[in-house]
Amino acid sequence: MFNKSEARRPSQQREEGDPSEFNRPIPTLVALITLAVVISGVAYILLSEPFGQPDLGDRRTLADLRAPAAGAPGAAANGKQVFTVNCVACHQATGKGLPGVFPPLDGSEWVVGDERTVANILLHGISGEITVMGNTYKGAMPSFKQLSDAELAAVASYIRAEWSNKADPIKAESFEAERKASTRSTPFNGGAELKALTAKAS
Repeated sequence: MFNKSEARRPSQQREEGDPSEFNRPIPTLVALITLAVVISGVAYILLSEPFGQPDLGDRRTLADLRAPAAGAPGAAANGKQVFTVNCVACHQATGKGLPGVFPPLDGSEWVVGDERTVANILLHGISGEITVMGNTYKGAMPSFKQLSDAELAAVASYIRAEWSNKADPIKAESFEAERKASTRSTPFNGGAELKALTAKAS
């Protein structure tokens, strides 16, 4: 039978209440710290000196970068650009090389000497002992025969006239002639073999 007291008892709550939406702003202290970190980072970037040493690294100008790539169809080879891509890692942008490791090109008797020697060094490479400006180096330089005659002539002419060097340029025809005249497939064995090459020419 229905009990009146039970009718007056509140119904049992079986579910959670509906969620309500409300804003939870970032605490003022956290917001101020974040803002201070961002401002200090921007100030550091704007006021700090450039990283690294300015005399090292890529020295190409905007004009160099806008120039057509060496070897592109119809484009004249750019000796400085060929040097930057293929030679600067060892011989450095200054042409001074690395003492005891890579010989200098600036003032080198091999660079400003007989153009046939320069052509053959670039075409075939050199390994073993070579004396440059009174200092002996023992290492290896790879062949660059994969470059075109125009590129080789451009880079050879560049190093022969750059820095303190004042030698005449070399034409692409000289490299073409040296390719045809030699069946060599190995690098020259040091400076002695290079001198023998020059002696034959004379």
